[in-house]
Amino acid sequence: MSSIRFSEFARSAPAALALVDPRGKEWSRGELFALVNRISNALRARGLSPGDALAICAPNCAEFMACYLAASQIGLYVVPINWHLAPGEVAYILQNSEAKAFVVGDRIAPLIPAILAELGAPPEVLVSVGTVRGFTPLQEFIAAASDSPPADPVPGRILAYTSATTGRPKGVSLSLADAGRALEMSIEYRLSAGVEPEKHVYLSAAMLYHAAALDGAGIALHLGHVLVLIDRWTPESLLGLIQRYGVTSAYMVPTIFGRLLALDENVRRKYVTSTIGRVVHTGAPCSVEVKRRMMEWWGPVLYELYGAAEGAGTVVGPKDWLKYPGTVGKPLPGTRLKILDDDGVEVPAGTVGTIYMTRFTGDRFEYKGDPEKTRACHRGEFFTVGDVGYVNEDGYLFISDRKIDMIISGGMNIYSAEIEQVLGQHPKVADCAILGIPDELLGEAVTAVVQPADGVDGSRQLTSEILGFLARKLSPAKLPSRIAYTAALPRDPTGKLRKKLLRAEFFGA
Repeated sequence: MSSIRFSEFARSAPAALALVDPRGKEWSRGELFALVNRISNALRARGLSPGDALAICAPNCAEFMACYLAASQIGLYVVPINWHLAPGEVAYILQNSEAKAFVVGDRIAPLIPAILAELGAPPEVLVSVGTVRGFTPLQEFIAAASDSPPADPVPGRILAYTSATTGRPKGVSLSLADAGRALEMSIEYRLSAGVEPEKHVYLSAAMLYHAAALDGAGIALHLGHVLVLIDRWTPESLLGLIQRYGVTSAYMVPTIFGRLLALDENVRRKYVTSTIGRVVHTGAPCSVEVKRRMMEWWGPVLYELYGAAEGAGTVVGPKDWLKYPGTVGKPLPGTRLKILDDDGVEVPAGTVGTIYMTRFTGDRFEYKGDPEKTRACHRGEFFTVGDVGYVNEDGYLFISDRKIDMIISGGMNIYSAEIEQVLGQHPKVADCAILGIPDELLGEAVTAVVQPADGVDGSRQLTSEILGFLARKLSPAKLPSRIAYTAALPRDPTGKLRKKLLRAEFFGA
């Protein structure tokens, strides 16, 4: 089996449907393969070589997938960047990843001047999907490039960025030497789980800047499935896509479930969803009630994957989840799991501790440019992302708490420490805390508790001032949806904030 499989399907049946983009354009395998090859050859012609990084900051589109596949066959690291981030955040990722090429969508054109100003020296190759000042349009960039597969292909990898407790993103860097084998193992796992080649229509109902979504969409193409992408959508339009293309499998985040369930029952009944046999969800906690209601509607089709950019950990199918509601399952084949106490000693079943696991592909990651953080998260072969949980007597993992000081809202990782650092700079704020409060739609909602400075009253006017202040420094997803006020935050004698007390006092959580 080749580690690059989309090429095989494109050669054998070039007229077959490969991808439906958010505009409704249908791309044949041959058409998409030709674009992929032109991009690969154009990038090589501009001097990019194995180990270099290509950053992509664009909404979901066929060109995003083509750039990903192109980079993946010439040994590049692909750096997907959330286009909702603030310019300074985008610039940091570009700098840290040492990106030599930067592909952007025209939707972020207004942010480009600020991003480039933060960078100083931009990447060598600037390409746009659509028109962006200072960037070469993609069609112009590839105009002279051959549509033949590049000679001597080299497998590439995703270089995903995940937030750090200081608010600075961390690049999860993996060796290119293991890239082909890792892709092979991912494909083999799906085959062993009964996912047949060329038998599925796969809906990627999440943003491709999420590494899990991008990886899943790529593997769908490598398996010869039809890939359906969404961008701006409504719950009803999503149901329409499922019915129109006979979607059989999908990747979603729990936020989508909440929006679908909010539809009027009469609207839901208008659409056929019985073709769906498998929906993988990850990226945020999913409440037991929401998951039950989705399976009452769509049947026992939900498969939950627990992990992080650092590595996938566990999976649970509908049968086992219904037996153990709330579990995130057992380790993936090849993954090992341990629950350790603060001294690094493994604890017995039912005891809460820090979750450690190995990558199912057997390789080891590094945080790019940060050996100290790399060492800190590892214990031998095992690593942790700071999540806390326990394993029951039958070996099923339950998450007790998410990453320390991290909020997962709408599938996006948000660290409270970053927001607290900015909020604490407001002249009318004496002390503050940022919490993730359970929210049926978002998973968790960003919420602030503020101790006003002496002589300042907590008021609507202060709330408005604070939100305006934060909006100038943080991306919209990091802005609190609610601000509560208190005379003093609960801290212990060492000054550590007791967030559990704060949650219980203000939100009963």
